[in-house]
Amino acid sequence: MSFPLLTATAVLPAVGAIATAAVPATRRTAAKWLALLVSLATLALAITVLVRFDPDGARYQLTESHAWIADFGVRYELGVDGIAVALIALTALLIPFIVLAGWHDADPLETGNKRWRPTQGFFALILAVEAMVIISFEATDVFLFYIFFEAMLIPMYFLIGGFGDRAHAGSDENAAAQRSYAAVKFLLYNLVGGLIMLAAVIGLYVVAGNFSLQEIAEARANGSLDMATNTERWLFLGFFFAFAVKAPLWPLHTWLLNAMGEATAPVAVLITAVVDKVGTFAMLRFCLQLFPEASKWATPAILVLAVISIIYGALLAVGQRDIKRLVAYASISHFGFIIMGIFAMTSQGQSGATLYMVNHGISTAALMLVAGFLISRRGSRLIADYGGVQKVAPVLAGTFLIGGLATLSLPGLAPFVSEFLVLVGTFARYPVIGIIATFGIVLAALYTLVLYQRTMTGPVKPEVSAMPDLRMRELVVVAPLVVLLIFLGVYPKPVTDIVNPAVKSTMSDVHKKDPKPEVEAAK
Repeated sequence: MSFPLLTATAVLPAVGAIATAAVPATRRTAAKWLALLVSLATLALAITVLVRFDPDGARYQLTESHAWIADFGVRYELGVDGIAVALIALTALLIPFIVLAGWHDADPLETGNKRWRPTQGFFALILAVEAMVIISFEATDVFLFYIFFEAMLIPMYFLIGGFGDRAHAGSDENAAAQRSYAAVKFLLYNLVGGLIMLAAVIGLYVVAGNFSLQEIAEARANGSLDMATNTERWLFLGFFFAFAVKAPLWPLHTWLLNAMGEATAPVAVLITAVVDKVGTFAMLRFCLQLFPEASKWATPAILVLAVISIIYGALLAVGQRDIKRLVAYASISHFGFIIMGIFAMTSQGQSGATLYMVNHGISTAALMLVAGFLISRRGSRLIADYGGVQKVAPVLAGTFLIGGLATLSLPGLAPFVSEFLVLVGTFARYPVIGIIATFGIVLAALYTLVLYQRTMTGPVKPEVSAMPDLRMRELVVVAPLVVLLIFLGVYPKPVTDIVNPAVKSTMSDVHKKDPKPEVEAAK
């Protein structure tokens, strides 16, 4: 029996979460180091998965399958394709940086009445989320996926509601109320989506007789499972709605603004760079593979919603006064690009969308974490409270600029390649949608450069005149992300080589081929 590598990659952070939570309250530093070591060990396992995965091999590799709830056809089935491998690597890569960036975010507060904050719980919850996200990427049993798709809401709820941003304007009571509201809104939105998906999961079992993704997909492909058109469409909508809430897609996006605004910067990165990727990943793995005809039927409407997300998110980002809400609106715009690429039904679009998931995770982590370091120094999220930072903290300003330029998809930085592929793939089949989406790039340049100009340039405000530059721990967090942004911007081939075979399989699932160019290339 071979070593269960996929199980180990998900179980290690889960065990680490339990061990971290069990550290005595007087040993907060030990809990932090334990969480960091566990996250690094998980990264080592994720790299092993990456190395052992063969892009030219079977679609699903490193598979595991065991009986679980036999009476209902539920199995413990794991397997990864190129898309899942890339996202597992992204998740495992970002968690150590999130832990380091949040090193002091759960330290006891000394304001007013002393309030105890469970430091161990903060880091244990981060590891718990990592475990649930990784197994969601690995699960090839629909019911198993659903359990962890929903279970990750619990630790996220406590991370948002229990460990909020200290730079909140107003009284402690008001800050606590805002955190509670954001956490409850996050939970309710995602629970509603999950309950609708549960009905669709049950309906899928009634129709197919099991929950195995591979068996159902094979039965659909060979014609032994023929769903009625209306049945397939309703099941598709049930799945897609839950994933659209998680993604988040307009108009189901409003929970993200509150959650990112009230969470600490590392938790905000965990939300948008890690957890939200489960939604877009699931659109590729489940919606397109299980319901190919319904996916094609819904494509026009989804593309319209995606392009609204792109323009709406970018427009609202331009007018923001709060740094974190600006990044949240920018993320809504970027997720619109990802979903547009998925449903463009072209290999360039889907490859670009998958690459965008990876690149957006890195670029958002870089920008939001540096923004968090900035906010922790000044104690304010308002853009108007800054000015001239580049003169007193040039390294902080420089890394902030690189993160911002990556967000606007500057050529030479990682997001440019993915955004370009998404637009090319969309233009090939839906030129009008592609043209409208292009305006999102112009707006991205506007909100990013205005943000930098207002916070980093101009006269030095008295409140930031003594602001320290990035410390060593903060440089250790930011520097690797900047290096990755530049490396993948110049040479994205390592990621595209992994994801392209999986994209070809997905295109085959929906029986789509890339449209031929109107003008043949000269031979």
